[in-house]
This record gives sequence, C-alpha cells and structure tokens, in this order.
Amino acid sequence: MRGSVTKAIEPPSGKQAGDENFPVGSWLLPAALRPHVGCFYDYARAIDDIADNPQLTAEEKLTRLEGFKQAVLGGLPKDESFSKAYAIRESLLSTGVDTRHCVDLIAAFKQDAVKTRYATWTELIGYCLLSASPVGRYLIDLHGESKEAYSASDALCNALQILNHLQDCQDDFRALDRVYLPCDWMSEQGISVEALDASHECPGLRVVINRCLDETENLLRIARYLPVRINNTRFAMEAASILRIAERLVFELRHRDPLAERVVLSKPRYMLCGLSGVWMALNRTRLASGN
Repeated sequence: MRGSVTKAIEPPSGKQAGDENFPVGSWLLPAALRPHVGCFYDYARAIDDIADNPQLTAEEKLTRLEGFKQAVLGGLPKDESFSKAYAIRESLLSTGVDTRHCVDLIAAFKQDAVKTRYATWTELIGYCLLSASPVGRYLIDLHGESKEAYSASDALCNALQILNHLQDCQDDFRALDRVYLPCDWMSEQGISVEALDASHECPGLRVVINRCLDETENLLRIARYLPVRINNTRFAMEAASILRIAERLVFELRHRDPLAERVVLSKPRYMLCGLSGVWMALNRTRLASGN
C-alpha cells in the first residue's frame, strides 16, 4: 500500500541524472559529496515531476508540493510518500546546509503549477532565481565555499535555465501550455505563443530567441568569475566545464532551429567543452590575474 502512495505522490518522469543537459554530480566533484548531490538531485527531480504532471490539477500539485516542503522542514510526521524529502533533510542536517535552497525550489514549482506565461525578461529571471539559482547555492554551501560566489553562480544557473527553456520551448508549450519566453518581446515581433507550435521557427520567433541568447551571454560573462572564486579545485573544474558547455550551447542555438530539432551538443563537442573547463579551472589563478 505504501508503495502505491509513494508512486502517486512522486510521479516518476523516467529521467535520470545522465539525461540532463548539463552534468549533475559528475565525477569531477569530490567523491565524499557526490551522494549528497545525488540526494539533492533526486529531491529536485521528484518535485519537478509533480509540477510537470499533466494528470494533476493545480490544486493537487500545490498540496503535494506543500507536503514536500513540510517534510524538508521537519513539520510532517514520517511518511514514506515523501521519502526523497526526508532523505534530503537528513543530508542537510549532516552537512549543515540550509534548507532554504530546497524551499526555494518548492516555491518555483508551485509557481509552475499556476503560472504559464512571463510578461517580461525581468519576470522570467525572477522565476529562475527560484528554480535555478538554489542549485548553485546549494553546491557552494555543500563545498563550504564563500557566499561571495553566489552572484556568479546565480548568473550561471540562470543562464542554464534559459538555455533549457529555449531547447524545450516547443515541448513546454505543447505538453504543458507553458511559455518561458518574454511575452512583450513576442508582441513586439507581432507573434503569439502559437508560433511555438510550428514545424520551423518564424523570423519573429528567431528575433526573440536571439534576444534571449544576448541576455544569456550577459549572464555568462558574469558567470566566468565563478571558477576563480571557488577554492575547491574539483568543484571549480565542474563549474568551468558547465560554463564552457553553456557557452557552446548558446552558439548552437543561434545557428539551429529548436522547433525543427532538439538542439544538443554532440558527444565529442561535449567532451571538448569539459576538457576546456578543466584547463580553465586549473589555470584560474593565472586567468584571474590577467596574465
């Protein structure tokens, strides 16, 4: 009976860490911390799946997400239905990481349950600060790094979120009626959200996508400071590798149509970005000094 309840509360998407666009707790991170990162990922995946479940009403999503929040905060009696929430709570207690990051993710997915459009870029970034920034902040705190790295981490995580939105813009619209593109930019181009349902992008949509990519590049310029602000070399290598992947994906999205194909990096290009990131991290002191 418990198993059926757990499955109902945490509807599985079938996704695993290896299916993500960017590394999740890869071998670059310190081995002792990888189980905690995996636990955080499992928690985030579970609540994301609730928010994305088309079979649940908005009210049902909000109720289940609130249950996860209370379980993380210790305000819910032990219930196997929220096993991933209890697991991350135990991890947070053992590592001393604040619960705020997990609670912010809940706020983002509650927003997903009731909000499907974003009027402006500023409004969209406000969502990213809840849905993406907590991931980087969690990793910074887990590694015992300075909170001074938050701003660069936020920039990288928000850039990753926007890139994911662009990659998935058609699927998000068709499956969930969600549009993570600024509506005012679309209106300026004389197009509606229905432009996302076409087999190829129209000129107006390409203008909007490029504008999102321009802003994403601005974020990545800030994010370039992240590896030099991280003391742990393995963590710096992870951050720098993700930065290189993001920079390349911006290039790919400028030259490919996300409505006509799934825009991802080839395995050789992905590995090349990773190696470039490792080099960047190992030379971050020299790069920071400008030599």
